[in-house]
Amino acid sequence: MRLYNTLTRQKEEFIPLMPNKVKMYVCGPTVYNYIHVGNARPAVIFDTLRRYFKYKGYEVIYVVNFTDIDDKLINKALEENTTVKELAEKYIREYLTDVKGLNILVDETINPRATEHIGGIIKFIKALEEKGYAYNIDGNVYFDTTKIKDYGKLSKKNLDELISGARVDVNDEKKSPSDFALWKKEKPGEPSWGSPWGKGRPGWHIECSVMTRDILGDTIDIHAGGEDLQFPHHENEIAQSEALTGKPFANYWLHNGMINVNDEKMSKSLNNFFTVRDVSKEYDLEILRFFIVSGHYRKPINYSRETIRQAEASLQRLYNSKFKLASLLEKNSHGEMDQHTRVKLLSLKDEFEKAMEDDINTADAVTAMFETSKLINTTLDETSSIETLGFTMEIYMAMADVLGILYKEPNDEISDLALQIIEKRNEARKKKDFKLADEFRNQLLDMGIEIEDTRDGVKWKRIN
Repeated sequence: MRLYNTLTRQKEEFIPLMPNKVKMYVCGPTVYNYIHVGNARPAVIFDTLRRYFKYKGYEVIYVVNFTDIDDKLINKALEENTTVKELAEKYIREYLTDVKGLNILVDETINPRATEHIGGIIKFIKALEEKGYAYNIDGNVYFDTTKIKDYGKLSKKNLDELISGARVDVNDEKKSPSDFALWKKEKPGEPSWGSPWGKGRPGWHIECSVMTRDILGDTIDIHAGGEDLQFPHHENEIAQSEALTGKPFANYWLHNGMINVNDEKMSKSLNNFFTVRDVSKEYDLEILRFFIVSGHYRKPINYSRETIRQAEASLQRLYNSKFKLASLLEKNSHGEMDQHTRVKLLSLKDEFEKAMEDDINTADAVTAMFETSKLINTTLDETSSIETLGFTMEIYMAMADVLGILYKEPNDEISDLALQIIEKRNEARKKKDFKLADEFRNQLLDMGIEIEDTRDGVKWKRIN
């Protein structure tokens, strides 16, 4: 497998620290609100990479943190007249609801909270102070970036550029504008913990360094997140971690591109900001997952009603092939393996694996799935042997499992997705949007389902 390492700006052969074992840390949410569709992208992409490692036989230790103490949480708790802890608990629950809807392997994910590691954070900062990398100004402790010769190596900027471009508070007490807070002095009404520097709370960057080290060790295989985290967050994680240990913090740094909405950058000011919960009210979240894996993770992708509908229709076609296979398997029990089909399936499996091993190219992996779907629809029928059908299902569903899709079963011989399309068509007809209603009818036809409007409501039947 070759992965694009942001640290070196090139694809590199993935060599794990330990044979057949991968240690991954993915920066998780600051739990003060619902996650948005931009947050969904790293959640889905790096879960897909984790799934592929498992598919290849690796043991994966997978960590996604919760930032549960931060300025955003403090401000939101004041707005909602609640405590930071209660606010964090609420949005951790909501996050888990959303990522389960995206079919993330939640039960196989370690989710540490920053507030669970305060003792480790204090020890880490104290050690940095003793080594001369941190300094205390009246209860505020800062990391001295000027002590790091290669500070900026991830974002590929020199220290002067980082100082001028850093998103840092105007703060005269810091030695350098690029220095960042490790420990923040207590303010009235804020959560705080006792420390050698007085009561206070940790800065953002130190939290991830400590959680990573406490759970995975000094050096990990993969650290991942959105490209917006390269600077300052990941840059500062590297600086403080490597200053303490003298070892590489992570061997591979992976960053996904952003999601645009209707060809514009998603932002609240443009009123084009969508949470995953918003999407779930209109679409099954499996569709959002499929939309995300249909593009290459490092490139920007465009979220719109049109692209989501296209993803919905494409996913339905893949489901239709699965249901056709399942139906044929129930009927057939004779014959030996068709060797021509076997060779073709193994070739498609190889194409799928090559795509995934070429820097997580899920777009080409999806193409291999569609080629397999085409084989199912054009080659297999009632005369196909049980061995051929079973082998096809094994290959097809192994691909689907890596991508995290096609995990639903038919509902009364029609898929849940098709039932949702029928309901959406009904709504479109009520609003007299007949063009949209016709689009939904055509999507159903693509799935092999014909509908008829009657006095008793919509009736449907399979046509293949």
